[in-house]
Amino acid sequence: MMAYLADWLALLVRWLHLIAGIAWIGSSFYFVWLDNHLLAPRIPDDEIAGELWAVHGGGFYRAHKYRIAPPELPATLHWFYWEAYTTWLSGFALLCLLYFLRADAYLIDPQVWALSKSAAIALALGVLGGTWLLYDALCRSPLQRHSGALALVLGCLLGAEAYGLCHLFSGRGAFLLFGSSIGTLMVANVLLVIIPGQRELVRAKQQGRSPDPAPGLRGKQRSVHNTYLTLPVLFVMISPHYPMTFGARYNWLVLMAMSLAGAGIRAWFVARHRRAQWQPAALASLLLAAVAIAAVVIALAPQSLPASSARGDSPADEDARVQSILAQRCTPCHATRPMQAGFTIAPNGVVLETIDEVRRHLPQVQQQLATRAMPLGNLTGMTPEERALFLRWTDRAAAGAR
Repeated sequence: MMAYLADWLALLVRWLHLIAGIAWIGSSFYFVWLDNHLLAPRIPDDEIAGELWAVHGGGFYRAHKYRIAPPELPATLHWFYWEAYTTWLSGFALLCLLYFLRADAYLIDPQVWALSKSAAIALALGVLGGTWLLYDALCRSPLQRHSGALALVLGCLLGAEAYGLCHLFSGRGAFLLFGSSIGTLMVANVLLVIIPGQRELVRAKQQGRSPDPAPGLRGKQRSVHNTYLTLPVLFVMISPHYPMTFGARYNWLVLMAMSLAGAGIRAWFVARHRRAQWQPAALASLLLAAVAIAAVVIALAPQSLPASSARGDSPADEDARVQSILAQRCTPCHATRPMQAGFTIAPNGVVLETIDEVRRHLPQVQQQLATRAMPLGNLTGMTPEERALFLRWTDRAAAGAR
């Protein structure tokens, strides 16, 4: 019953996370689009930086952006921050429910590093906080005046983090922690830099003094960073469904290539907002994204293992051995009534109790075995020899099906 209730809690929190994330990303992308589409006002006004007309939902809208602040603050002023805070809070709750409470299954891989559960959780929390501290220090350093150099240093920092995570945690856990650290960085930008800068602007107007432009400029810089980091985080969110990514031998390179591709795609869209999508810099970012994705697709193309068994077993003997491996290593979770603690139903509804059931799910089984994504955290102790035998069997079964 507890596992059943935990599944429902995880489902509802995940739903909240998705809803809040859509709201945050949607408003963020809209304001980037809005900023890049502002035109000089038709009626000249020194206080107006730009205006935009739009039509949506059966009505016309006219938006103005002030250079600093309006002559008088309105009675109702809308703020945009709870979307970000709710996204992070629900995401952290999911991290705790899935990856911390079940660290042995989702976070730890003894074949990568034999971490204890407490050590893995402590390291994960350290990564979340440490990423923000390093990033914030760099953004406050002299590099803040050189956006290109800052971006390069931040890219190297994230690359080093991806490498370290993938050599400490399971592939699945490393990818999720990478995305969580970037998400933490992004929401900290909102909480500690962007919103305080906006509050200072409002406070200065209320007190009748000239606002300090520095907080606003810092907030603008962090907002730009957030928009380029959004697509890499979205890739990480969906990556657990595709074990060929996190289960690759050089999974940290896959993570960095796809993150680079996401940033490049976002850069092209930002350029498109400015009607500069065909400029050399914009085209270069789009080309870089395409090359990165193509390189990952080619590098991860599956390769068959040798067809013969190392022991020279007959097909019937190999079938029997695979059935034994299946019963010991797979069926504890993938059963009509799972015996593995924490599972109320077979993962993704895939039951693997017989050889025939494996054949029905052959492509998925091959991928999960080849990428070491299954068994989860190798909880059932599948040996390398058993995995190799099972993979040879799946190749033979696939050839027979053709």
